[in-house]
Amino acid sequence: MKQPKPYHHGALHDALLAAAESILRRDGLPALTLRAIAREAGVSHGAPGHHFKDLSELLSELAALGFERLTSMMQEVSPTEPSWRSAASHAYVAFAIDNPGLFSLMFRGERLNADNPRLRAARQTVFGVLEQFGRSSDLAEDRTRIGAMTAQWCLLHGFAVLAIDGRLARLMAIAPPGTDTMGLLDFALTYQAGNSGLEVESESKASLGGLKTK
Repeated sequence: MKQPKPYHHGALHDALLAAAESILRRDGLPALTLRAIAREAGVSHGAPGHHFKDLSELLSELAALGFERLTSMMQEVSPTEPSWRSAASHAYVAFAIDNPGLFSLMFRGERLNADNPRLRAARQTVFGVLEQFGRSSDLAEDRTRIGAMTAQWCLLHGFAVLAIDGRLARLMAIAPPGTDTMGLLDFALTYQAGNSGLEVESESKASLGGLKTK
């Protein structure tokens, strides 16, 4: 009989989250149970109960971890840099594509505990990053700032979901030769920026080089 692995109290908490993420990546959200997570971590089936009162709490911590990683990726370029808008947008979509199961979990409210302190803090932090999309000297009115932020988030989140679900194939088929997923995103960002009066980053401008317009 396989013996449970010995863990330091704090290490077990992280090990259970890592095990849950492994199952999520390999088998999907329906496969996540406390017993399955304990088995993946190599501990007794009762071990998760010492750290999480139920599965919702564990999944909430895992979702918080996802938001923390997403925030870190989006903050790799400072908002004061001209390329920040493009870089942060790429980071959002890249995170989703690289972590489809975790990304989906992060927005599955019915599986999470919205009152979990770590999840609340992580959501607020990434929301603060998203708010940067609406902060510009050219966007003086509150409604315009909120509109800019909402439009950007909707574009990025919708694009990410379409990419994860493989729904961009038709667009890729009619895009200029050599266009990849991020190039297609740049087309959308450039179009949005041009219609909102925002300055378009050079990276997105360059991506439009081969796109013909009527």
